[in-house]
Amino acid sequence: IDDTLTTEGRLTAVAYGALERLKVAGKRAVAVTGRPAGWCDHIARMWPVDAVVGENGAFYFAFAAGKLEKRFQEDAGARAAKRARLDAIAAAILAAVPGCAIASDQPYRETDLAIDYCEDVPPLPLEAAERIAGMMREAGLTARISSIHVNGWFGDYDKLAMTRKLFAERFGLELAAANRRVVFVGDSPNDAPMFAFFEHSVGVANVRRFAGRLAAAPKFVTQAEAGGGFAELVYHLLR
Repeated sequence: IDDTLTTEGRLTAVAYGALERLKVAGKRAVAVTGRPAGWCDHIARMWPVDAVVGENGAFYFAFAAGKLEKRFQEDAGARAAKRARLDAIAAAILAAVPGCAIASDQPYRETDLAIDYCEDVPPLPLEAAERIAGMMREAGLTARISSIHVNGWFGDYDKLAMTRKLFAERFGLELAAANRRVVFVGDSPNDAPMFAFFEHSVGVANVRRFAGRLAAAPKFVTQAEAGGGFAELVYHLLR
């Protein structure tokens, strides 16, 4: 969502309108994000999407028949047990990397730790984000860098793993077999598993900011950045 649908932190009418045009055209739309469960609850209920994969693959939410359905990788007890360990890791990172901060959306998260390096703090260089990610990995977390946060969690799941479950459980599709029927669009290193997997993977133009830092690059790149690039892709598909 961030810097793929949004532009400078805002969801524009152009990008949201493009998302709605997909829905009206009969296409399935799934938001895939590092954002927290609290945001994803709202998005699943209120946006023209069929489901939301959130916290980098910790869960998916889907709103159907007037009810929000939630599917987590782990049960509530396991999530709670890991919370204190994440808090200790966060304190160590804040002490070691000046200028970073706990992400403002952390209170709404169920499973992961989000460190802000570029959203509500003065932007830090990508080297600082990489240092944060390195500290998370040394502490036993899986870590991913987005355009604004560094996210860390216990477990080896990612956006792609939960998207596979979503397609099987909600849509009755095996994702590998359906690959050519799907387009994925993203903008940052935490999208690399999706860029690698999908034959039709697209980066909005600001993905070039991470040139040389992507484990896998998108197969196509839009001319416009951020939400404008998303709208560009949607108009191309619907033509």
